[in-house]
Amino acid sequence: MERTFDICPLCPQPELPPGDATPRPSRKPHSRDRFDRRLEHILDHATEVFCSKGYEGASMRDLSRATGMSLAGLYYYFESKERLLFLIQKHTFTTILEKLKARLADISDPEQRIRVFIQNHLDYFVSNQPGLKVLSHEDDSLKNGLSAEIAAIKREYYRICLGLMDDLRRERGLDFNARTAVMSLFGMINWIYTWYNPRVDGNAEALAEQMGNIVLNGIMHGHKPRRKN
Repeated sequence: MERTFDICPLCPQPELPPGDATPRPSRKPHSRDRFDRRLEHILDHATEVFCSKGYEGASMRDLSRATGMSLAGLYYYFESKERLLFLIQKHTFTTILEKLKARLADISDPEQRIRVFIQNHLDYFVSNQPGLKVLSHEDDSLKNGLSAEIAAIKREYYRICLGLMDDLRRERGLDFNARTAVMSLFGMINWIYTWYNPRVDGNAEALAEQMGNIVLNGIMHGHKPRRKN
């Protein structure tokens, strides 16, 4: 089972001896797909452990049992539970960012682009609420330099949203604080795991429409247009 991680780009790889120019085997598409599925399986189960026990309360043995990977194999490929938490966060934010950029590529209307941002976020987290809880509660758990890479991805995500708000403000001639709007939006969409009930609140699409209406109506009708000089 652990052999699947010989092709893992995020896990430690054995170094070649000095002067050894032996080429590594190529990564075949089916091997890559198998690795992606296996890694996703491990990260999903590790997320469940962190969600239920908390990062501090979870042990590598807990993670080994949940993932079905031997304790020795888990230490070899992931080194520590901090490394697993790092991979969970990196995988989550990278996935959301890639999907967001793809969805925004063909949309120019600033209002619709904000709605796409909300929709993209909720599409992922409505079906991955344990992941959202872990990201929210374990935001400061990463140390030893691992937090810097995650912080950079999160800053990019924030800046995209800030840019969308700025575009709306300029396009509609509105007078509002884009940063306040962004942080208020994040306050709405990042805590749904504490209250979301699909039977009451609908699916991700319905929820995104409602939240989009609240945010955009508040911005566009709660602020007077800027005066032109």
